[in-house]
Formats: sequence, C-alpha cells, structure tokens
Amino acid sequence: MILAGDIGGTNSRLAFFSERGGRLEPVAGETYASRHYANLQAIVRNFVSANDLPVDVACFGVAGPVRNGRSEAVNLAWAVDARELAQALPCRAVSLLNDLEAHAYGIAMLAPEDFVTLNQGAADASGNAAVIAAGTGLGEAGLYWDGQQHRPFAGEGGHTSFAPTDPLQVELLNFLSREFGYVSWERVLSGPGLHNIYRFLRDTGRGEEPDWLTREMQQRDPAAVISQTALAGTSALCRQALDLFVALYGAEAGNVALKLMATAGVYVGGGIAPKIIRKLTDSTFMDAFVAKGRIKPLLEAIPVRVIMNGKTALLGAARFAILQAL
Repeated sequence: MILAGDIGGTNSRLAFFSERGGRLEPVAGETYASRHYANLQAIVRNFVSANDLPVDVACFGVAGPVRNGRSEAVNLAWAVDARELAQALPCRAVSLLNDLEAHAYGIAMLAPEDFVTLNQGAADASGNAAVIAAGTGLGEAGLYWDGQQHRPFAGEGGHTSFAPTDPLQVELLNFLSREFGYVSWERVLSGPGLHNIYRFLRDTGRGEEPDWLTREMQQRDPAAVISQTALAGTSALCRQALDLFVALYGAEAGNVALKLMATAGVYVGGGIAPKIIRKLTDSTFMDAFVAKGRIKPLLEAIPVRVIMNGKTALLGAARFAILQAL
C-alpha cells in the first residue's frame, strides 16, 4: 500500500493508493487542518491508525524547499523531516519532495478531462514544461525533457521579486513595500495575495466596500469572498481585484515559461485556479501571458492548461514513492 501526502500551510491531505497495471487506485483519503496539529507525524499516525492499512512506501509533497530530506516551509507552522517520519512509519522507504514537484510528477497520471485549455499552442509542441500554482502560497516547478521523458524538478520562483509592468502595478508594489519590505510574487499571487490586491485598491480609493462585504470578509476567508463576489458581479471593487490578480497570474506564468523554455506547455495548478476558471478562460490571463514584446510569438505557441484535479499532488507523491522503491 502506498501512503501519499500533499502538505500545505492550510490543509494536509493524505491518501492510500494501490497500484494496478501501472495505474494508481485510491483506497482511502482524508484532509486535516495543518495548524491543528503539532507536526506531520501526528497527522500521519492519526490517518494510518484510522484506516488500519499496511504501509509499504510513503512520500509527502511539502509546500516549501526540501533540502537533505527536511523542509522548513514558510507557510507551515512546523518543519517536516523524512527521518522523523520514517521512525513513525514501519515501511520500506519514506520520501519528501516539494509540493509543486509532486504536482509535476502527478501530471502524467491525469486524464484529458482533468484539464481546461487556455491556449492550444502549437500542434507539435515539445520540450520542457512548467507548473505554476497559487493557493495558500505560490509554487513553481519545471519538467525537463531529456529526449525521452519529462523529469520534474522543484523551484522556489514564488519568492522571487514581484515585477510591476504598468503604473497601477507600480503603485501596488509601493503599497505592499511599505507593509512587507520585500515583495515577492507570492504576496500578490496566493489567497492572501488576492486580499492584498483588494486592500490596495480599496485603501487607495479605487472602490467602495459596502457594509455587507465587510461583514462577509470578517466571517469567512477574505480571498474566497473576493473571488466569489467578483464572479457573481455584486462588487465592482472585487471585480477589479480579481481582474488584476488574473492579469498578474498570466504575466508570471509567462515569465516561468520563458525562464524554463517551457515550449511543451505550462500547467496552472493549485487550489485557486479551478474556483475561478470562468475568469481564467476569458482573455485576461492569456493577454498577460503573451505580452512579452518581441518574444510574443514563442509564447503564443505554448499550450497552457489548467489542472482541475485537486488530487494531482497526491498522485504525484504516490508515483514518486513507487519510483524511489524500484
């Protein structure tokens, strides 16, 4: 039995998979609130004991850099260590990898219906690929084409410097600089990032926040309220915030595509994209994606797809566990 984990700052998702004929079949799964537990070992023990299944191999994708089998993620309340997990799990092997690297491994396990296409790209598209995913934070990873297969690798591009491209975005950078000092792409492309964009627009007089919206944002996750209200068309301020968020998402996806020469495709993952898919499929994202001056034709030829399957990282972690055990 394969134990896989997708460990994020908000939620930790665990699942058991069995392998049959090269396919991964889900056996059991559960989602835990990460901050309600002292460490990942406690979550793992809870899940394993609740299901009473043997563990042969295990792998956990963690939202943060992994070095020497250990991750001290920015958005997690605790560190994750493969050696400590191995002590808590009686199994052959325990692996740890970045969550976007797990996403990259999981892409090969998806079906055509697990994607929504934003850009068809060239019919003969080949070469490297890339993944970008906004959720609690912003993750980025690559898939190097070795001539026969794609080999995923992790990156921490979400923490690179936010680069504004017009006067409004310069104002946004200045606004966030006063609060945070250093402004990374994650400060604008994540759940908290959408809220940051909204606060900037509100506090610089670009829209009014009615009382009902204030109450909603006090009672629920602000990013969810902003996106849902924008899509419902009941707040011009929320619509502006989501428009700017999606334009920035497209711009950074284009940056990743160029840096990795991801001519085989860019995959948009994470928890936010499926929830705003109606907005992603208008022209806002792709207009920003290709807006790179003289190199625009290269970007127009790159396929761009949104991953709609929320278990992609779990599938990727399970696949990695199998590969490590071979």
